[in-house]
Amino acid sequence: MHPILSIIIPCYNSEATLESTLESVLNQDFQEWEAIIVNDGSIDLTEEIALKWANRDKRFKYFSKQNEGLGKTRNFGILKAKGKYILPLDSDNLVANDFAKEAIAILENNNEIGVVHGDAEYFGEKSGLWKVDEFEMSKMLIGNYIDACAIYRKKNWVDVGGYDENMPYQGHEDWGFWIALGVLNVEFYHLNKITFKYRVTRNSMIHSFTEKMLELNNEYVIKKYSKLYQLQLKAIYHDMKSKEKSFNIKLRSEKFVLKLFLNTLLRCQIFRIN
Repeated sequence: MHPILSIIIPCYNSEATLESTLESVLNQDFQEWEAIIVNDGSIDLTEEIALKWANRDKRFKYFSKQNEGLGKTRNFGILKAKGKYILPLDSDNLVANDFAKEAIAILENNNEIGVVHGDAEYFGEKSGLWKVDEFEMSKMLIGNYIDACAIYRKKNWVDVGGYDENMPYQGHEDWGFWIALGVLNVEFYHLNKITFKYRVTRNSMIHSFTEKMLELNNEYVIKKYSKLYQLQLKAIYHDMKSKEKSFNIKLRSEKFVLKLFLNTLLRCQIFRIN
């Protein structure tokens, strides 16, 4: 019998964190899963740790390939996946015990919903709550605010052609993926709870980005979805014009009320003088 959920865990030199990530997968309330560990050309003990877990529980499946980056590694793992639903999980994060059970119940009972995501708890070199907003295309086009650690239908991944492997620099594949799903009007469902723990370290990929690298990735996304950005700009422009018109009408109305009030005062004053 095929698993319902495929958890995709790309790894690159993850020996320090992989053990705890896999422990969080094993300890979930939901147990109809497979975990596909993909070693993206690590040169540390990642393979040794992954093989230990694969021997411990057959639901952990290990693959190794040359280093190609996060987008290609996620796609590689999902191509091997047998589950109806996909959960990308970075090899330094921890999935919450009840996330998969609750998310899959929502997806199974609501065919119109394609993605279930939630909030996160920081740990490591930062603590606190990462409160995530509901999906809005206009906000997503400005920048990504939903982590890759969400559960979605594998069908949706097929429909958009997977994660974009052609970005100038790896690290924003989930941003492009969410926009692509939004273009297809896939419905997102936000769980108002912590669904995973997000590890913060100085060595995180996003901290290695320079302003130039960010600029090139932004330019790539804007160019790829240029028609969508144009539509959003037009919508913003028309909204501003509508508000400006409403404001002018309100202003004229307020001026009229003020004039009427002053005239009334004046008449009252004249009446008292007489």
